[in-house]
Amino acid sequence: MRVVSQDFNDGDKMPERHVFNGMGYQGDNLSPHLAWDDVPAGTKSFVVTCYDPDAPTGSGWWHWVVANIPADVTVLPQGAGSGVADLPESAIQTRTDFGQTGYGGAAPPQGESHRYIFTVHALDTDKIDVDEGASGAMVGFNVHFHALASASITVKYA
Repeated sequence: MRVVSQDFNDGDKMPERHVFNGMGYQGDNLSPHLAWDDVPAGTKSFVVTCYDPDAPTGSGWWHWVVANIPADVTVLPQGAGSGVADLPESAIQTRTDFGQTGYGGAAPPQGESHRYIFTVHALDTDKIDVDEGASGAMVGFNVHFHALASASITVKYA
């Protein structure tokens, strides 16, 4: 499985348009374009996440969680998590560590460089049993039991 973006390459600095607008940052808070291929046989749905393992919380920071993406969807357009472009009808965005649904861009403490890992998980089930109030950790727990494969692209921001 492979994931790519038209907005950045693995290892790049996150462009300002994908940075949070708030907490001292003035980005556009626009979710990036993501596309994936080489999906394993038996895939019935996908989950997309953005996670910052460097956040000073002891448990990282969930910036974006999209669950129940149908198996025939292999692209999320730029802005899909920000209300600018549409998500697939059955997909749901769950609560991030910003306390709300939808994409929340990079916002590391001033002077720190953090990694933002965008991961696409291929699942063996049509949907996982979560709602919009579910945390990233709860979605991850459900993904664990249904994952066939995953692929990631990591960007940095300071």
